[in-house]
Amino acid sequence: MSELTVRSMTEIEFGQWYSSLVRAYADEQVAAGNWSAENALQMARQSNETLLPDGFATAGMLFLKGELHDGTAIGVLWIGLTHPRGIADCAFLYDIEVESAHRGAGYGRKLLAAGEDVVRRHGVSALELNVFGDNDRARRLYQSSGYRVITQQMRKTLTDER
Repeated sequence: MSELTVRSMTEIEFGQWYSSLVRAYADEQVAAGNWSAENALQMARQSNETLLPDGFATAGMLFLKGELHDGTAIGVLWIGLTHPRGIADCAFLYDIEVESAHRGAGYGRKLLAAGEDVVRRHGVSALELNVFGDNDRARRLYQSSGYRVITQQMRKTLTDER
């Protein structure tokens, strides 16, 4: 497997990625039963605008692109150097995405490790993330990479049946 490196996204790359990020986030929230399909895209935009008030220029946010040495795009990372709930010395991984043509080849692990290295170089000693409960592939990746469950949300859909 070729070596993978990460670099900062360009502003043009950010714009392309951001459009697909908003759509994917909306779809994930609908699939999880959190949002209605009718409102999901608007809610995803609002959520991301809250996190990124200055878009690409938002302070403390890293937008990284993973590439092979020949320039082949492998995936992207979005990392906040400060935790959204104020946890000290802990960054937050908002998004990791491996290009569909490169999934299943071990690049997710390499991309995650490269992101962890960037966080360390910024002087932060922990990285946290959220993963949807039905995303078995991602959960296995994170667990095998040393991540552990800190909190867990569970839901049961209730019906009128008694």
